[in-house]
Amino acid sequence: MEYKNLIAEKKNGYGQITLNRPPVNALSGDLVVEIGAAIDEFAADADVRSIVVTGAGEKAFCAGADLKAGFGDNPDTFVKRGQDTFLKVETCGKPVIAAINGITLGGGCELALSCTFRVIAENAIIGLPESNLGIIPGYGGTQRLSRLVGKSKSLHMMIFGQHIKAEEAVAIGLCDKLCAPGKALEEAVALAELAATRSPIATRSILDSVNRGVETDIQSGLDIERANFLVALASGDAREGISAFLEKRKAEFKGV
Repeated sequence: MEYKNLIAEKKNGYGQITLNRPPVNALSGDLVVEIGAAIDEFAADADVRSIVVTGAGEKAFCAGADLKAGFGDNPDTFVKRGQDTFLKVETCGKPVIAAINGITLGGGCELALSCTFRVIAENAIIGLPESNLGIIPGYGGTQRLSRLVGKSKSLHMMIFGQHIKAEEAVAIGLCDKLCAPGKALEEAVALAELAATRSPIATRSILDSVNRGVETDIQSGLDIERANFLVALASGDAREGISAFLEKRKAEFKGV
């Protein structure tokens, strides 16, 4: 697919998606579609073992929906498309690392929330300020934020339309790592390259076990874990990993 609103690049074991809608990489319907297509492209590529998502420029990761463009003739379709796209990000079977390099609000925050990990620059801000416009988050924010930081803190952020600074975002568990201004992408890439050295089968099995397991009762979660354990154990990667451990050498995982 030819991308007009983002840059999709295949790099050293990982894929990089750079939102590219100056000046603040606002989400349009077309950009949302392209994000989904880029995720599909990288998810299907066995040579891509992790994905980095970032924003072009130094000002913003993504400042949210393009309000000038509006919500289209069918708001329900608009919202469902965004929800489905961000669910792809969350469930693509590969670690997705958000490199939060600046303003990250509304739909931009929701995109970051759908990623596996979030690295944030010290000068960035993040939040779900939709209530300031008389609306609510619609791309999964009410669900993912509350699961990540807890009910009370997420309600406070959303009801009061609060923007929070990077340091607080890390403190409350919204983001995973704080880094110097201009270093978010570098830190995210380092994490992506490390993830690319892991067994793709084990990584996919862990992601599936956690993503599905946390939404159910403990016994159902254990059943999911057991099924994924057996899949991983039967793989060539498991044989390689165990042999490498016994032979005191570094494992070379092939994803088979």
